[in-house]
Amino acid sequence: MGLVLFPGDGDTSSPDVSWSYSGFAAFRRRLAETEGFVLSEMWGFGGERPWSEVRTALAPLLDHPDVGGDDLSPAECVSILVRLEAITDQWARESSAQRLQQHIEDARQLAGVLRLCIEKDVPLAFL
Repeated sequence: MGLVLFPGDGDTSSPDVSWSYSGFAAFRRRLAETEGFVLSEMWGFGGERPWSEVRTALAPLLDHPDVGGDDLSPAECVSILVRLEAITDQWARESSAQRLQQHIEDARQLAGVLRLCIEKDVPLAFL
């Protein structure tokens, strides 16, 4: 079982990105850490801290349920993509890049899917 993120255009040949649930959780934890907060302290992830206290373009992705929830709009994809690419570049420059390699690869694959959502003006769907 796992999670797949893909363009919501009905084209089953479109690229997608997939994780195990634990892999996606680790990816989101690392993104949140890079953004300066601990995901487990956030509401919906075992903590009490409200999302309104966090300023990040990644919030729609980080605060999205693994199962269900609304698709992310093309406009949300734009803001997520810009920040995700900046973080990916940062991770690639870090001395611990080898440790981050899987997250870097996942982020680049997700960036490709986000670009396609933006180009086609379709939402990012979760399955």
